[in-house]
Amino acid sequence: PDFIKLVLSKLIRLPLIGLTYSFEVLQEDPHSRARVGRITTARGVVESPVFMPVGTKATVKAMTPEELWDMGFRLILGNVYHLYLRPGLEVMEKAGGLHRFMNWPGVILTDSGGFQVFSLSQIRKIYDHGVEFQSIIDGSVHLFTPEKVIDIHRVLGSDIAMILDECVAYPSEHDYTLQAMRRTLQWARRSKEYLKRLELPPEQAYFGIIQGGIYKDLRVESAEETVELEFDGYGIGGLSVGEPKEVMLEVLEAALDRIPPHKARYFMG
Repeated sequence: PDFIKLVLSKLIRLPLIGLTYSFEVLQEDPHSRARVGRITTARGVVESPVFMPVGTKATVKAMTPEELWDMGFRLILGNVYHLYLRPGLEVMEKAGGLHRFMNWPGVILTDSGGFQVFSLSQIRKIYDHGVEFQSIIDGSVHLFTPEKVIDIHRVLGSDIAMILDECVAYPSEHDYTLQAMRRTLQWARRSKEYLKRLELPPEQAYFGIIQGGIYKDLRVESAEETVELEFDGYGIGGLSVGEPKEVMLEVLEAALDRIPPHKARYFMG
């Protein structure tokens, strides 16, 4: 009953106009990069570092929202690609967004679906303007652009949203990784321009994504250029995808050196 009351009280009052996203560092370890932070959103506060249970299709497998809440989780992840295909944006809009659809009173981060799309190498085509792919459900053809992904995020109503990016496979040659990284930067610029035109309310935060594969020079370029766009936070994508751990740590450190310390960092994997 307490959880039901919480769901009703929070979801009935949403959106909470005027409450903005923020991140603050509470404590830092002087001997490492470890730190404790606090993410504040319109739907609650999340202490970091934090692990996000994956609710790809609006549910965490084998768990109810109440069970997740009782275990102490306040932040979960949803997936634009899967939710766009099923149940679809019309259903989501009628439900009033992802929180209402799944009865989750906490914070939700939605990723762009980029990893899912790019992993479907046999049924997708990558262009500078976006990525075209076939549905794994019925074979229909769809196009994700930076602008369309933002529109999907808006319908879902997540608290933190990731922009469209290209995640390269491991291993990938330097030349192709460079091309993909700069395409991601181009999409980041388009995303930022589109967000400015929309004049969105402050409840939804947008994170840029740093790419560059296992190449430190590309990670540095990606981080510096993405940070210049001044997103609310930054994801580090395309790591922990099969590369040796020592390589992962090297390129991770190269990216972290360029992210402002007052911004949230999301290690995407």
